[in-house]
Amino acid sequence: MKLTTRRIAFAGILAAVYAALTVATSSFAYGPVQFRIAEALAVFCCFTPAAIPGMVVGCMAANLASFVSAWDFAIGSTATLLACLVTWFMSKALRSEEPLGGQTAAEGTRRRRLAGRRLLLVFLVPLPTILFNAVIVGAEIAWFFDDRAFLTAWCMNGLSVGAGEAAVLYVLGVPLLIWLLKDRRLNRQLCAI
Repeated sequence: MKLTTRRIAFAGILAAVYAALTVATSSFAYGPVQFRIAEALAVFCCFTPAAIPGMVVGCMAANLASFVSAWDFAIGSTATLLACLVTWFMSKALRSEEPLGGQTAAEGTRRRRLAGRRLLLVFLVPLPTILFNAVIVGAEIAWFFDDRAFLTAWCMNGLSVGAGEAAVLYVLGVPLLIWLLKDRRLNRQLCAI
């Protein structure tokens, strides 16, 4: 990724919004059951690689306010980095522009299949964020805060973190992604960053 002023500015704004949203909702953004509203911004990774450092830096800044700031700074931000990278690579089909073309029946069928694949991908986009946070952050919480056996604690905390991530991403992230995909002008501007 070539560094441009536009990409740096976008990453900085995204990082600031992520950190501000997380700290502003800190009562339910940290701990075993967490609903980080800012995680909905992960859908921006579908459009531009500049969203990846923005999400990671925002997560680092927000994790400084957590109860285990030094560890959460490193571990939670690693989960965000991995999730954003996988989201960027898996969403190539969402970034591709399908030409409008002619009116033949074969082209219409092809377009319907492509629209079906894109819709499926829209609902798969949150999975990397959900899974990486459930596994990595769930293990972190189990290690530092849970008195039960590690494996049991990891499973329980992973399920609660994953459920919170799924709720945020499917209730806020997917509608945001659908809106960004429908607004062609905004979609093109994001992909150009």
